[in-house]
Amino acid sequence: MVRYRKPTERSGDIIDVRGSGGRRRPGVAIGAGGGGLAIIIAIIVALLTGGEGGGLGDILGDLAPAPQTSAVESPLDPATDPQADMADFMSVVLDDNQAMWQEIFSSSGRQYQNAQLVLFTGFTDSACGGADARMGPHYCPLDQQMYLDLDFFQELSDRFGATGDLAPAYVLSHEIAHHVQNLLGINEQVRQLQQQDPSQANDLSVRMELQADCFAGVWASTVFVGQLQTGENLALDPGEISEALEAAAAVGDDRIQMTTQGRIDPESFNHGTSEQRQRWFQTGYDQGDPNACDTFSGSV
Repeated sequence: MVRYRKPTERSGDIIDVRGSGGRRRPGVAIGAGGGGLAIIIAIIVALLTGGEGGGLGDILGDLAPAPQTSAVESPLDPATDPQADMADFMSVVLDDNQAMWQEIFSSSGRQYQNAQLVLFTGFTDSACGGADARMGPHYCPLDQQMYLDLDFFQELSDRFGATGDLAPAYVLSHEIAHHVQNLLGINEQVRQLQQQDPSQANDLSVRMELQADCFAGVWASTVFVGQLQTGENLALDPGEISEALEAAAAVGDDRIQMTTQGRIDPESFNHGTSEQRQRWFQTGYDQGDPNACDTFSGSV
């Protein structure tokens, strides 16, 4: 199991609105993930077509390898909150991820701006038109916030067979990776080029999602394997990375389609197959370097 040092208070980047209700407003949240994991932030990227603005190699080329080594009060009472342990775990994973990206960006002469994680139940407002639990976890680039209904993890386990503590950590790390893509300017290139070649929409969406999986693997490569030591927040049992790989497979387009509709339609893939998602997470984990996550060059 993943062991973690329970925080004395939750991350200052968590906004917990569970139990406070939500106000629906018009709009559509930016691309909910197929089957519930991660948004499709973008559709068209010039990185495959040689368009203006440089390629992915230009964006990632100077990122350093991963380092190897004000709290918002919840409306729920932690003493009676049945999801308190998961909320605490997400807090630790969030801060650990963002500390890694802060160091990577700083080493590369860039400035990392923390994303915030909104914990909600059912529905809550967002700058993307609202966050609905039926979308699954997702990132809104307009407010730089990630939205998570913790009930999703029970569905991920019960319906798709992704169990273990590292599965939720993979999910959150994937969403943080979308924030990283936003900060790197990939999403802006997407918006500019979205109108130019919609015929590549699904293929480029898959590549975007696979890169987020790879970035999640980079984070996993920094988590200490063994016993918690002074100053460490997280520790894994040897071989536990298989839980993240199982989660990546569980949210592959092919498995989700077979589970939900009994057939597979490759033309509608927008996140990648189970095999692709596992492979790119493993690539990030093995390499520990975001520069290894160029999913936009060649085949995936």
